[in-house]
Amino acid sequence: MYQETLTSRERVVRTLNRQPVDRFPIDLGSHTSTSISAFAYWNLREYLGLSTAGIWMPDVVQATAYVEEDLRQRFHIDCIMLESRWPNSARWNPRGPYEFLVPEELNPIQNERGEWLVHQGDERMRMPAGGFFFDGDWISEWYDLDEDAALDLYAREAERIYKETDYATNFMGYSYGGGFNAFFGGIDHCIRMLQEPEDVLAEHEAISRADLHRLGKIIDRFGQYIQLITIVDDMGGQDRPLCRPAVIERFSAPYIKRFCDFVHQNSDIKVFMHNCGSIKSLLPMLIDCGVDVINPVQISADNMDPFELKAEFGDQIVFWGGGCDTQNVLGRGTPAQVAENVRALVHAFKPGGGFVFAQVHNVMGDTPPENVIAMLDTAYAESFYEKPSSETVESAEKPPL
Repeated sequence: MYQETLTSRERVVRTLNRQPVDRFPIDLGSHTSTSISAFAYWNLREYLGLSTAGIWMPDVVQATAYVEEDLRQRFHIDCIMLESRWPNSARWNPRGPYEFLVPEELNPIQNERGEWLVHQGDERMRMPAGGFFFDGDWISEWYDLDEDAALDLYAREAERIYKETDYATNFMGYSYGGGFNAFFGGIDHCIRMLQEPEDVLAEHEAISRADLHRLGKIIDRFGQYIQLITIVDDMGGQDRPLCRPAVIERFSAPYIKRFCDFVHQNSDIKVFMHNCGSIKSLLPMLIDCGVDVINPVQISADNMDPFELKAEFGDQIVFWGGGCDTQNVLGRGTPAQVAENVRALVHAFKPGGGFVFAQVHNVMGDTPPENVIAMLDTAYAESFYEKPSSETVESAEKPPL
C-alpha cells in the first residue's frame, strides 16, 4: 500500500515544476471549470449521509457548488477555490429538496412556465424549468467593488488559505472581478478581428496594458500565496478551432505571451489556461506563449486523443483535466464504466508526471452520485507512482477508452 509523503500544496507545486511526486494531484472545485453542479453536489452529500445545509454557489451561472472540507478530505482533493462567501446571501429553492445559498442580489423570479429569470441592468439569464444552470447573458459579478477592493478581498482569502490550509489555489477573479481573458472573445469577436483588424488590435493593446497593471497589483499583494493564475477563452469547437490558427497568432498570441512573460518574470506563479474544445493544433502556439497549464483537456473533441496529446506535448505543458469523459461517460455510464474510463485516461496522462486529475469541465447536475464516487475513488487508487514520476515512461499499449 502506497503512502502519501507530500502535502497537497507541495504535490501541486512539484507537479507544476515537473519534480517527482508521490501521486498525481486531484482537483474537484478549485476552478469554475473543474467544479460540480450544486444539484449533483447536493445529491452526492445526501448519498454519503452528509449535511446538505449551507451549500453555496460561487458560480450562479453554471450553478456550481463550493466543495467543502469534508468532501475534500473524503476524496483526497489537493486544491481549493479562491473565492469568498457572498457577504449577503439568500436561500434559493429552485425545486424539490434543493436549497442553495446565492447572492442576495440574484433575486431569481419564477414565471408561469416554471423558468427562473434573473435580471441585472440590461442583462438577462434564464434557467429552464427542471434545468441545472442558467443561459443567456453571463452574469457572474454581484457586488459593485472597485478593482482595489476586489483584490483586497482576494488577498485576504489567499492569505487565509495559504496560512491555514495545505491546499493549492488559483486566482480566477470570477465572483468579484479582476480576472483575465485570453484576447479571443468568442466567435463574434473573432469576426471583428477579420472585419475591423486595426480596431481590435488597438483594443487588445489597451486591455493588455490594463491587465499588466492589475497583474502587478496581484503579485505584489498576494502573489506569494497563490500557485496559479487563470487566463481564459474557449478557442475550440467540437471538431476544430473556431478560427484559423493564423488569426489567433496575430490577434491573441502576442498579448498572451506578454501576459505569461510578466507573470514568469515577476513571480513563481504558473499560468493556467482554460480553453475548451478541439485545440490540439493551437497547443504549440500557446506553449510558445508561455502557458504552463491547459484545462479542461476535452478528450471527447475531435483530434484530442489523450495518448497523442501526452506524447507530443507532455514534456512542455501540464494537463489539468482530461481524467474522465463528462460528455459521454460520467453522466451516462454505470459506475463500472466510469471507473474503466478513468483508468484508461489516467494511463494516458499519468506517466512522467505533469498531470493533475480532474474531469473534463464540470460535473453536470444529473450525474448520479455513485458515478462521482467511482470517478474520484478510482482516480485516487490509480494516482500513486511506483517510481518517482519524472522517471516513469509511457506504455506503448493503449487500453480502450
